[in-house]
Order: sequence, then C-alpha cells, then structure tokens
Amino acid sequence: MAGGGGKYRHLGRKSSHRQALLRNLVTSLFENESITTTWAKAKEAQRLADKLITLGKKNSEASRRRALEIFYKPHSIIPKLFGPLRERYAERPGGYTRVLRVEPKQKYEFYSVPKGNKNAVPERKPHDQAPSAILELVDGPKDMRFAMTARTLAHQRERGIQHLNQLTALNVRKVTRFRKDGIEVLENAISKLKISKSGPKKAEPEVKKVEASKE
Repeated sequence: MAGGGGKYRHLGRKSSHRQALLRNLVTSLFENESITTTWAKAKEAQRLADKLITLGKKNSEASRRRALEIFYKPHSIIPKLFGPLRERYAERPGGYTRVLRVEPKQKYEFYSVPKGNKNAVPERKPHDQAPSAILELVDGPKDMRFAMTARTLAHQRERGIQHLNQLTALNVRKVTRFRKDGIEVLENAISKLKISKSGPKKAEPEVKKVEASKE
C-alpha cells in the first residue's frame, strides 16, 4: 500500500463497524475503569483510550469537541475525562491503560441435536477459545496490578518476610510511582487485606514497610 500508513487490526469488520465497536469499548472502559474482551479488541481499544486521555490532559475546546464525537455517553464521561482522569494522569507521561491476558471466557459451548427429537441430549463442543484480555485504566480503583501487589506484600508480612524480591520491588515502584500518595495508599490496602482476611490478630514480628523509590 502506497504511503506506508500505520498498521492496525481490521477485527474482521468493515471500517464503520470497526469504529463503532471501538467507540463502544472505550465508552465502557471509561465508564467502568475495566473491561474484558478479546486480546485483539483490547489492543486496538487501548490505542484509542490512550489518545482520549491525551485529549483530556490538553483540556482545550478542540480536544473536548473531538472527545465528544467518540463517546456514546458523552454527558456522563466527558466530565470524568476532563476532571478526575486529567488530574490522575497529570504527571504520568504515558501508559494510561494496561492489557492483561486472561483465560478465555468460554471454553465450551453446548449444542442441542436437531429439533423434533424428544430424546435430544446436549452435546458439548469446543469453543473457538479466542485469546481474552482485561483492558483497564491504571492507578484506578480497579487496577489489578496494584491489588495483586498489595496481596503479595500482605502474604509476605504475615509470613515474616522482610526482603522484597526483584519482581515485587519493581511492581511496588510501578503501582506507586505516579499514584497520588502511592505509598500511603498501598499501605492502607495491605492493612485492609489483613483485617478482612483474618480479623484481629496477635502481635506479629514487625516488618519493614515499603519505602518510596528514590528514582
């Protein structure tokens, strides 16, 4: 193709249907903070979602008009995009969304034998098992990496482990670096996990709290 335009996934749809699909996905994403879909759809919706957050950070009349053209529920999402989300990502240079691979939502489908057979027994046949993924806004209330990191640290502290391995330390830095009061919010999440899981506990060995990265 002449011109060497940017490549993208067609998603098995014509242009108008593809755009409608992506608009619907990003509308659900900004409304719910997290959605589950196929891997290919998540990667394409991620590109559009990042562009929308960039428009929100610009906070100009032109960017508002552009965002208004994309969302299916603009009157409820536009104030969120140009308000809380703009403030959340004010210091973050990029990477506003995250795609996480998950198991296919449906591994099997059930088909019945042709109608008219009173003795019909459902027959299990394999689903196409398209790769599924979770698309989420980072540093939000449904940030899965933040929740998993808090749970990991809670387990380690219950077992008296003070030293953080390289992967856990990296995840701590990622989930707190651009989050407002990141370390404090993480510590609160860890304490809530301990209380909700086992209730009041006896005195445990004091474990060193997470320290902010100097970088």
